[in-house]
Amino acid sequence: MNLSRFGQKLTGPSGVPMLMEDMALAMANGGKDSLLLGGGNPAYIPAMQQRLRQAMTRILDTPGAFEKMVGNYPAPQGDVEFLEALANLFNREYGWGITAKNISLTNGSQSAFFSLFNLFAGEYPDGSRKKILLPLAPEYIGYADVGLTEDFFISFKPEIEFPEPHIFKYHVDFNALNITDEVGAICVSRPTNPTGNVLTAEELARLSDLAQAHNIPLMIDNAYGTPFPQIIYSDAEPIWNENIILSMSLSKLGMPAARTGIVIANEEITHAMTRLNAVTSLAPGSMGARLALELVQSGEIISLSHDIIRPYYHNKALQAMEQLQYELGDLDYFIHKPEGAFFLWIWFRGIPISSQALYERLKAQKVFIIPGHYFFPGLEDEWQHTQECIRINYALDENVVQPGLHAIAETVKAAYGA
Repeated sequence: MNLSRFGQKLTGPSGVPMLMEDMALAMANGGKDSLLLGGGNPAYIPAMQQRLRQAMTRILDTPGAFEKMVGNYPAPQGDVEFLEALANLFNREYGWGITAKNISLTNGSQSAFFSLFNLFAGEYPDGSRKKILLPLAPEYIGYADVGLTEDFFISFKPEIEFPEPHIFKYHVDFNALNITDEVGAICVSRPTNPTGNVLTAEELARLSDLAQAHNIPLMIDNAYGTPFPQIIYSDAEPIWNENIILSMSLSKLGMPAARTGIVIANEEITHAMTRLNAVTSLAPGSMGARLALELVQSGEIISLSHDIIRPYYHNKALQAMEQLQYELGDLDYFIHKPEGAFFLWIWFRGIPISSQALYERLKAQKVFIIPGHYFFPGLEDEWQHTQECIRINYALDENVVQPGLHAIAETVKAAYGA
């Protein structure tokens, strides 16, 4: 098949299609024969599932509500009542002074970043070219392929801290950070996917100041962050100003199939996102917005996130850490300090095989992980570290996570010759 450059770029081999194909493969037969530790699917948390069922029942029992949810196009900006509820929530809790005109919905946050990145990077009318700056690599695997042009990212190696034995943490290396005229926007995820790293308030403030000084936006991917779904285990407050584009999602509340992304920005950017929605999909879906509406209106979305979602994943993180530290023993490994999200980022220093080879060995055992080299888009310098890390998801049931971690440990031991 003869494809355009667009077709070749978006259909070629890359990390996200591999991740989703592995997820489909692992879930075949109901997932009975596979151990899926590679994807980003949230857990089925019983209390959250029950609350979402109650919301759906309320819709079904309210005359006309179901018909409106499935039978009407929402506005290209998204469900108006939900947008107003979100603005009220953030103003009430954080005093941001926003209105519904500052918020747009998308069909998931992956769709949001496809639009946002291509709004600010690529070729400009004056012939100049701009890139997205990722100040701390590794970063989210889903960013790597959304650019419509080549050479789309600039990223920098982090500083590495070792706070405890077998534990490390990344920090932004501000001494290395170089923002030139070719940068169209800065982007960070917080908590970071894949590492669970949470940028400190000081790091965010410095990045925000740098963005404003260069008259470019700072994008913050808050898909796992505060105040919802609050999968964050350190003290952190949400941050927004007119120069920040804050992206959120309903997926990690337990609604990934509803594909509901939330973008909070200045009105000019909201208007642009609305136009893009109309052109690419007419309008974002409304099912997620209608399901979550009463939770946002009441503020319950924050308490559910803090009291149910956060402790559930924090406990899972501690269990996974304890098992890995026991199984890996004295090998030369380090786990990134788990501060949020539901992934562990493991660095096998000096391992004699690549993370891709480790992935292939585990896949042959029907154990699915993500090799680390996919998480470094825009990093120009060769760095052995990129070949020594893997990402695992600890969100699923223990009958998946425990044997999966055991298989990883045994396979790594064999690779080291231990």
